[in-house]
Amino acid sequence: MYPAGLAEALRSEGIDASTASQLGLAGLSDLDLFTAAVAKGYTILSENIADFARISADHISAGCHHSGILFALSSRFTRRPGGINKLLSAICSVGNECLDDRIIYLSNADPV
Repeated sequence: MYPAGLAEALRSEGIDASTASQLGLAGLSDLDLFTAAVAKGYTILSENIADFARISADHISAGCHHSGILFALSSRFTRRPGGINKLLSAICSVGNECLDDRIIYLSNADPV
């Protein structure tokens, strides 16, 4: 759901990043996208809290693990090109943390 420019900006900061589309995962259900991310060790960036928080909780309750989920609330971040720098900064601020099995709400931006 995010532009390829964000992935490019993250890569320029040393963070291995791709969009679902770039990985051939566009159009998958949230559960299938989560499953693919888990299988490949990807951290998910989304603003879809309702689905991914539930999927994560079910996954953890089943004794399984994932590589983390970053939530970028639409009230704080925009996906428009002008908002990429704020989102980039927020992601980079947690980029060196261990994200395993964690859900993090990104917060380093002013409301849009």
